[in-house]
Amino acid sequence: MSPEHSGAADREQAVTDEVLASFDQTADPRLREVMRSLVRHLHAFAREVRLTEREWETAIDFLTRAGHITDDRRQEFVLLSDVLGLSMLAVAINEPKAPGATQATVFGPFFVDGAPEVALGDDIAHGAAGTPCYVSGQVRSADGFPIGGVRLDIWGADEDGFYDVQYPGDRTAGRGWLRTAPDGTYRFRTVLPTSYPIPNDGPVGDLLTAAARSPMRPAHLHFKATTPGHRTLITHIFVAGDPYLGCDAVFGVKDSLVVEADHHTAGLAPDGSQPQGAWTSMTFDLVLVPDDAS
Repeated sequence: MSPEHSGAADREQAVTDEVLASFDQTADPRLREVMRSLVRHLHAFAREVRLTEREWETAIDFLTRAGHITDDRRQEFVLLSDVLGLSMLAVAINEPKAPGATQATVFGPFFVDGAPEVALGDDIAHGAAGTPCYVSGQVRSADGFPIGGVRLDIWGADEDGFYDVQYPGDRTAGRGWLRTAPDGTYRFRTVLPTSYPIPNDGPVGDLLTAAARSPMRPAHLHFKATTPGHRTLITHIFVAGDPYLGCDAVFGVKDSLVVEADHHTAGLAPDGSQPQGAWTSMTFDLVLVPDDAS
């Protein structure tokens, strides 16, 4: 290495060392560890790609636009984390390794607090367009015992690939929550999910376009299972046969979460009703692990 290059490298390292030292007195040891590691990796990235000032200005503008487009109905930073695979990496790092437990996947940007409670077997579609879909299953613990009283939050897109929060107004459709029966069973009606593009009219969409990446997600329903004594589970069920199962824009697909949707043209539905036209059904069991599982 020439003296000139050696001097430049020394100057760059001096910047990194000075920033690292600024966290030496951080009282919280975990915050100190995380911030010092972040600085080391972030500075190493900048050196590796020889980041230009113009490129850094572009990145700042990208993050600023992500902040401006984020509101109580859209979370662009979650979307960015998802398309970079960071969300799924965090899931993989923190997911318990209990055999047989239902695998977790990304939370996504469309969960909403305050969804309506429904009784077992009721409709959570609330007018969302699509083919009726009757979903049922059982929630069990890792040791095989059924768990009653589990809160299940469920949300999904309509047949046009949109969640209720993507429409104008305060309409609630395609989401709700219920509690499992004493034997751990659950059942509800919604609409058959369809594949759809993640919101691509903002900076994350611009990134995908520039990278020649598809914005598509395979058809799925979101589940959040919560009960005392067990770890909260965030997962999906994906519809078997969807053309985008192998190229999910947010890397969330796991084989164990792919479920067949049975198609029916007539006959009684599971709730005893007789739908006018075609309908579908899906069955999926969820297995939760104790709070202390690792």
